[in-house]
Amino acid sequence: MNIEELAIEGDLALKGDRAEIQLEREIGHSPARVWEMLTNSVHLARWLAPGVIELRPGGKVQLDFGNSGTPIDCHIRACEPPRLLAYSWSAGDDPERPLTWSLQPVGPAGEATRLKLTLSLPNDELVPIACAGWDAHLEMLMAALEGISIHFPADRFRQARAVFSELAKEKLAA
Repeated sequence: MNIEELAIEGDLALKGDRAEIQLEREIGHSPARVWEMLTNSVHLARWLAPGVIELRPGGKVQLDFGNSGTPIDCHIRACEPPRLLAYSWSAGDDPERPLTWSLQPVGPAGEATRLKLTLSLPNDELVPIACAGWDAHLEMLMAALEGISIHFPADRFRQARAVFSELAKEKLAA
């Protein structure tokens, strides 16, 4: 199985001692609509986790994954509605795992969006898991934008993890 079969757009690269991951999607909704899904508490719960994001530099990001993960409690690094949102995907004394959402209008009237998610992670054995997890959540986002609620796509996660494990061996080996 290769990355194209999973319809994953993006790449892995080594940046110093960190892994940088870029996942991309072209979405048939405006940047304003996608921004709403990324930042509105009601919509966040449909594709990511219940929580709140205070949309200002320094604002809080709090997401609660319940029993399935670590609660996220961090602050906004950059906020430029509806095109850029950056915060760290971490809590407490966890290593910093910055992420950046970038939204670019696509099409003659900007009716679609090129969404790019950039992650910076410690270069360790958890990189493929993080990549696969975000890939799965992007699938949930795509469904939520269409008004469809789906559970975490575990099969896709497992397939993406295998793909990202191979990419990590190839591109992140020190």
